[in-house]
Amino acid sequence: MGFIFSILLFSLISMQPAWGENILLKIGEHTIDAEVADTPPTLQQGLMYRKSLCADCGMLFVFGKAGRLNFWMKNTLLPLSIAFIAADGSIINTDEMQPNTLNIHSSRKAALYALEMNGGWFTLKGIQPGEKVQGLPPPSKAMKP
Repeated sequence: MGFIFSILLFSLISMQPAWGENILLKIGEHTIDAEVADTPPTLQQGLMYRKSLCADCGMLFVFGKAGRLNFWMKNTLLPLSIAFIAADGSIINTDEMQPNTLNIHSSRKAALYALEMNGGWFTLKGIQPGEKVQGLPPPSKAMKP
């Protein structure tokens, strides 16, 4: 019985993605608790299958070099807002993404980061393209766009 339980527990644990660390970001007066996705598994998994996200929590996607980024919402259960961010920390553009859709949401120019928040977050906070995100980590060596 103990052996079978151990195998089942190991199977469940190994099915969970290895989430990255959390960091604090700032945009103007707003503080964000962001999970970092900077490895191939975390970049691919993103916020898929999550059922909730706290009010000022999000996921920061960190790529190896700047490029045109494209996101979709396959297997994502929450409506999300996304900000595409240049290497200098400035927001390029934002977009609203609906759950479980295959619509492509793209950066308007080369981005090094993408930040996903609850749907409507950037609009609600009055955050516009051109504003700077502070506290960004260096580029990831794990994956390029």
